[in-house]
Amino acid sequence: MQQRARHRGTTAAGATAWQVVIGFGLVSLFADMVYEGARAITGPLLGQLGASALVVGLVTGAGEATALVLRLVSGPLADRTGRYWSLTLLGYGLTAVCVPLLAITPLVGAAGLGLAITLILLERTGKAIRSPSKTALLADAAGSVGRGRGFGVHKFLDELGAIAGPLLVSVLIATTGTISPAMAWLAVPGAIAIAVLFVLRIRVPDTSVFEEQPRDVPPRPGAPSPTDGPAPSRPTTAAAPGSPAGSAAPGARGWTRNWWGQTFGSGLPRRFFLFSGCSALATGGLVTFGVISFHLVQARVLPLAAVPVVYAAGQGASALAALATGHGYDRWGPRVLYVLPVLVALVPVLAFTWTPWVALLGVLAWGAANGLQDSTVKALVADLVGSSRRATAYGVFAAIQGAAAIAGGTLAGWLYDTSLPTLVAVVAASQVGTALLLRHTLADGR
Repeated sequence: MQQRARHRGTTAAGATAWQVVIGFGLVSLFADMVYEGARAITGPLLGQLGASALVVGLVTGAGEATALVLRLVSGPLADRTGRYWSLTLLGYGLTAVCVPLLAITPLVGAAGLGLAITLILLERTGKAIRSPSKTALLADAAGSVGRGRGFGVHKFLDELGAIAGPLLVSVLIATTGTISPAMAWLAVPGAIAIAVLFVLRIRVPDTSVFEEQPRDVPPRPGAPSPTDGPAPSRPTTAAAPGSPAGSAAPGARGWTRNWWGQTFGSGLPRRFFLFSGCSALATGGLVTFGVISFHLVQARVLPLAAVPVVYAAGQGASALAALATGHGYDRWGPRVLYVLPVLVALVPVLAFTWTPWVALLGVLAWGAANGLQDSTVKALVADLVGSSRRATAYGVFAAIQGAAAIAGGTLAGWLYDTSLPTLVAVVAASQVGTALLLRHTLADGR
């Protein structure tokens, strides 16, 4: 085990907390160039391969659900094994491989649509594998600099990549007239992201040195966390020789039941679940960019090469929103999150018009809402749950969001084809519910 640094906020290798935050930000910057570059054009790509708006909504919603729901497994797995870095590397590796392979989908005939859907879902699986572990590692370091600011700065760097990737894709599409070369070129930032992550892993093998109560060892099954209260009782049967650390010996059913209980959030605070429901309503109501981009191209609001540029503008709004609300969170607390349902409700009102500048405003609102969800929302989750179960909490939180994402994406695609006014009304009603749940969360003391 790495020797603890003498001064909190610095590792034994000399890395400061801010260097770790910025290091993860750089990894996210290059990785976002890859998958955000692809997401900027996912709707039109699937449309060219024969997909309808309903299929686009279903696939993009399922992609978001995959990236979220599978964290229910990857989060507890990280907490129980302590393999935060390994899971982070594996997840980023899937993204670096799957996105460039989208370049071949228009070249394989009728199988192209199925292959594209498979690669999109595999890339989102990589996101699910890495996110709880990466976020837990980042939360350790951000705790020393202010979690609102730490997550905000990380998100800002993340969004720089989310801007650069779509712009690169736009230039390549404008130059070549096709999507495939743009996808192939995204292999370059993917390789850089993996290289930076390896360097960061070598320099900072144990980010828990930044915590006031570091994780000296991965929590054992049933071990209590500082904020979770007494652990449920479990059999004391020893693990079988050669079995993985933390696995139950044959017949230790109590451990198995406890594992499943912990996986689904047993013992997590009531306020955490209230906030999870609040965020799920916001996620379900936020129309996916796949459906928005499908509309922009099919309704001839914008030319194909301009769609990634608009997406990049949305990511710029996301970055600014993350910085602003992160600072506001540290100064005024979670009340800043009341802006989220307002932004989500505005998206379909503005984005599904036939006027380019109004549609752009809708994309900016979409981006700002994403920025809040992927930064300041996570800061509140970290403050609601103790560090020893934080990856588990992020997994449970994401799973609840994921169920809402696939329902919301599918509903948005169907309503886009049938009734846009109904789509606007449904989203608005859901965001009233978001605001009410947020109010209840902040008022609840448990």
